Amino acid sequence: MESGSAADETTGPESSDAPAVSAVETPWWKSAIFYQIYPRSFADSSGDGVGDLPGVVEKLGYLELLGVDALWLSPVMRSPMADHGYDVSDPRDIDPLFGGIEAMDTLIEEAHARSIRVTMDLVPNHTSDQHRWFVEALAAAPGSAARDRYIFRDGRGADGGEPPNNWPSIFGGPAWTRITEPDGSPGQWYMHIFAPEQPDLNWENEEIFADLQETLRFWLDRGVDGFRIDVAHGMAKPEGLPDMDDDQRTGLLINDDDDPRFNNPGVHAIHRRIRSVLDEYPDAVTVGEIWVRDNARFAEYVRPDELHLGFNFRLAETDFDADSIRSAIENSLAAVESVGGNPTWTLSNHDIEREVTRYGNGDQSRGLARARAMILVELALPGTVFLYNGSELGLPNVDLPDEALQDPVWERSGHTERGRDGCRVPLPWEGTEPPFGFSTAAETWLPMPAQWSELTAERQLEDVDSTLSLYRMAIELRKTRPEFRGTDIQWYGAPAGCLAFRRALGRLTCAVNTTDEPVGLPEGEVLLASAPLIDGMLAADAAAWLV
Repeated sequence: MESGSAADETTGPESSDAPAVSAVETPWWKSAIFYQIYPRSFADSSGDGVGDLPGVVEKLGYLELLGVDALWLSPVMRSPMADHGYDVSDPRDIDPLFGGIEAMDTLIEEAHARSIRVTMDLVPNHTSDQHRWFVEALAAAPGSAARDRYIFRDGRGADGGEPPNNWPSIFGGPAWTRITEPDGSPGQWYMHIFAPEQPDLNWENEEIFADLQETLRFWLDRGVDGFRIDVAHGMAKPEGLPDMDDDQRTGLLINDDDDPRFNNPGVHAIHRRIRSVLDEYPDAVTVGEIWVRDNARFAEYVRPDELHLGFNFRLAETDFDADSIRSAIENSLAAVESVGGNPTWTLSNHDIEREVTRYGNGDQSRGLARARAMILVELALPGTVFLYNGSELGLPNVDLPDEALQDPVWERSGHTERGRDGCRVPLPWEGTEPPFGFSTAAETWLPMPAQWSELTAERQLEDVDSTLSLYRMAIELRKTRPEFRGTDIQWYGAPAGCLAFRRALGRLTCAVNTTDEPVGLPEGEVLLASAPLIDGMLAADAAAWLV
């Protein structure tokens, strides 16, 4: 991976004798490392086999040691748990399963005492079918104010027995369910882009935003530092709810940019209104889940008066291949450049197969090596980083038995799609057998594999070569070394199957070898490597930082 001519192809660093400019404080979130906690699976303090917020409080020392700047809590609001919290019945309360609102207050206080910020999931596209509004809608008449909060329509066909349009649910089956009217007769249909227990809200009704505004201020006033907005490209629906084209790409948990269920222009007015509330809290941040691939349309979501950040999933979707990795990085940077937005980077989350399994293609050892390489890629890039709980332990996906599966996708697909439970298995903390300190209960909400005894946090903290130790060292270097300065990157020339880039201002170099053989490194001192060097060369499936 020669660097000789690469420096000649790139612009030099900014001059040290440049004229002084007025200092403007950079928002904390522009370079922050967020740690996503899936609360059911993080730590259980109550002994019921399900993680909770007091469990998170107990592990704040671990998170401080890891070095993260902020937490993102997957849904903890009151919910019947048809979709593990993404079906919210009361957005201004914490579910007793997670410890109630007092536990949330304690978590905010204790996290802030350790200089860790707390953000939480916000679910504005839909509610639970047990939300008081939906209960009122079912008891009300067609055309009533109660039904206007949701998307109710008469069915098609002579007896109204066919759904109002042909939209499928993201979770499988139709996106419509017919109700029985209060008088016992077959009635209208309501829309649910997700599960039937998650009816979509009608965002053309002014009452919907008024209530969300109350929710935003409720949590921000309690000290929450921002929100991850679920399905941020949803909410707005097209006029007339037209049928989808026959050739429209649909499937479980997927959509494309022209899918009428998502990415409609009216969604931007909603985000501008949300931003107007957030601007009253200068340090608060919003990050949107945006499954939009076209860069120009993606950029619209992160304009200065909309979301602060938008999840770009290109790096999480790419294979461990040098050309693919470079393309994903270039695309992610280009997606926000036109509006001056901040790039975001993630390799996994609660909806995506864990990187160890994804990169391994059946070879877990190789998958782990590649996952270790990719965390150095991610942390070398300018912008905001999101880590998913357990990635720092090198956890793989778990192949769970059929009877253990709980994701609604499993049932909605007629047992043809296994869903996302494999990346949601509880974390192993200590000991030699399940539940590895996650809980005092013998049975956890998803079963834990016995072979995870090698991957516990306790074991890895004592091993300087562990994946956890690699994460800790990389995060510390990213925060403390001046070489990570700047927002631009430059590319080196590199052999086939390799790539190298450097931070244009700080001059940190990141080199990656996706081939099967060791390769030479660019010039410089090795600061950190994901695997031991081989005769001074970068090992296969490895990455290194150089200064």
